[in-house]
Amino acid sequence: MMASYRQFATVYDRLMENMPYADWLRFARTIWSEHGEMPHSVVDLGCGTGNISIPLAKSGFHVYAIDLSADMLTIGRGKWDETPQRAARLGSGSIRWLQQDMREWELPEQVDTVISFCDCLNYLTEEDDVEAAFRATYQGLRPGGVFLFDVLPPTQLQRYVEQQPFTLDERDVAYIWTCELDTTLNEIEHALTIFARDEQDALGRFVRIEETHVERAYDTDWLVSSLLRAGFSRVDRFADFSTVPLKGEAPEEAERLFFAAYKK
Repeated sequence: MMASYRQFATVYDRLMENMPYADWLRFARTIWSEHGEMPHSVVDLGCGTGNISIPLAKSGFHVYAIDLSADMLTIGRGKWDETPQRAARLGSGSIRWLQQDMREWELPEQVDTVISFCDCLNYLTEEDDVEAAFRATYQGLRPGGVFLFDVLPPTQLQRYVEQQPFTLDERDVAYIWTCELDTTLNEIEHALTIFARDEQDALGRFVRIEETHVERAYDTDWLVSSLLRAGFSRVDRFADFSTVPLKGEAPEEAERLFFAAYKK
């Protein structure tokens, strides 16, 4: 099951404003630099509203921002069009906003690198879908390119369940977020009830948004094997934004696992 984000798109940026976007960007730039050359063209798979795509484009990259949700892309495109210094911006980097499924995305040309952060791969809840996304990404990368992504490990899903419910109560938005875990599948269902102020309402009334999101955590060794089967020649693993490759098992306390898969 994949989240549609149909209503969630309207409050996504407000709820995600404290996410570590700068850390994702730093991680990517460090790996690219250590790989030997900075990329020119980047695919951002599961780009959402462009919170990583836009900073990359503003710093000179040519970005293909790909997401399944048309609503997310519309918001992202609007933010990009409102970016200051438009003339200078268009003279450096660029963004193409594309509504595509990450399991079968394709472009007319291969790109230098592909990224997919903020646990996008966890939203693919079937092994066949993950492997399809890996194959599509391998085909979309030029030789010598690198695919960077992160996932939530099974231990993090367990922590979500142990720490729930999560709540937020602010002047313009509030939510209650509960979780239910299927330990057999390592699959978690997030149920969110969100109350957000309607900015178009003269009385300042709130709208209620109900969202259900399902994520699945995968065994690390299986992910590596699947990447190699897709054609990647080497896979490095990392934990929690560190750019030092793991030599053995990921630490139990790791909240996110990162992968760098290289195309020979």
